[in-house]
Amino acid sequence: MDSFSYYMPSRLIFGPGKLAELATTSYFPWEKALLVIGSGGAMRRSGTLARVQSLLASRGVAVLVYDKIKPNPEMDQVEEAARIAREADCDVVVGLGGGSTIDSAKSIAMLAKNPGRYWDYIMSGTGGRKIPVNGALPIVAITTTAGTGTESDPWTVQTNPQTREKIGWGTDCTYPTLSIVDPELMISLPPKQTAYTGMDAFFHSVEAYLATCHQPASDLLALDAVSRLTKWLPVAVADGSNIEARTSVAWANTEAGICESLSSCISHHSLEHALSAFYPAVAHGCGLTMLSVAYFGDVAERNPERFADLARAMGEDVDALADAERPFAFIKALEKLIAAAGLAGEKFSDYGVKKSDIPAMAQNALTAMGGLFACTPVKQEQADVERIFERAYR
Repeated sequence: MDSFSYYMPSRLIFGPGKLAELATTSYFPWEKALLVIGSGGAMRRSGTLARVQSLLASRGVAVLVYDKIKPNPEMDQVEEAARIAREADCDVVVGLGGGSTIDSAKSIAMLAKNPGRYWDYIMSGTGGRKIPVNGALPIVAITTTAGTGTESDPWTVQTNPQTREKIGWGTDCTYPTLSIVDPELMISLPPKQTAYTGMDAFFHSVEAYLATCHQPASDLLALDAVSRLTKWLPVAVADGSNIEARTSVAWANTEAGICESLSSCISHHSLEHALSAFYPAVAHGCGLTMLSVAYFGDVAERNPERFADLARAMGEDVDALADAERPFAFIKALEKLIAAAGLAGEKFSDYGVKKSDIPAMAQNALTAMGGLFACTPVKQEQADVERIFERAYR
């Protein structure tokens, strides 16, 4: 067994109905919160924002609401919200919503305690590579989707629209201090968003299992998440009110986030970040899905190790196959899952993606999120990345 480190400091409160504990838990000692939500209005329309405000008010917490976070979040909003948090002397940042909102809450919490601009602290691409020596405000994550696993990892993804770079970053201070995962909050999520976010969680798990930095705990959680999502994501897409499906998908997502703390994504995410940096209308989970068959097919051809385990976790009878066929049982299972989640018809042309942009997107993937290539089980250069984009293009 190789050596590894294990650090996962976020406290999780998980289960249907657990949002109510926001009013009573002893793990919320703060007095003035910046409450971060998305710009789309879903938290207001569903009544979830009002409910969280009421729960916080019942324990005497003053709340300021920041409601400008985009689906593909950008650093300008992080900088504006951090300034508000500093000026109002907030002592905690609460992210309410999906991955974009909670990611942004992490970035805001860091920048609220450190000088300069947000991009000064980005560790790749054109980032300034500064260390946030002052840490971050405490972060509370209340997730209403099951996709990014951001409630149980330190990572936060933001886009710099000036440079068209979408870069993930994180450090010990950007782990949530407290996360509440209540599957009841996910019941109103529409089928397409359920599918997109669930596939994101699926790929986090798959990539963590394939990453060269995987370890025993991440392996265990990744395979369980893959199994759960294969079984329950199509059910949640078909019937969002099925609380058993929502709960299992939510736990798989949180498992996947823990995997991202203990292992890593691989370059599949680098390619998608480039795609949605160039075409922000592409939802992250959608972009990953459109790339996935071409991407994992390419990796399996060159390094088939561990793919049979993933296929087995998806319920495939791998042992009945010849050795050479076993890795590609995962690709077949992946195609079946994409279809069962209702995403088989998604294609680049729906979002105006131009073939002529492939070389630039490949270069962006290799630079903006180049660090993930070091964890990928095959060596990939410009020609390899272009080949995958070409294969995925429809």
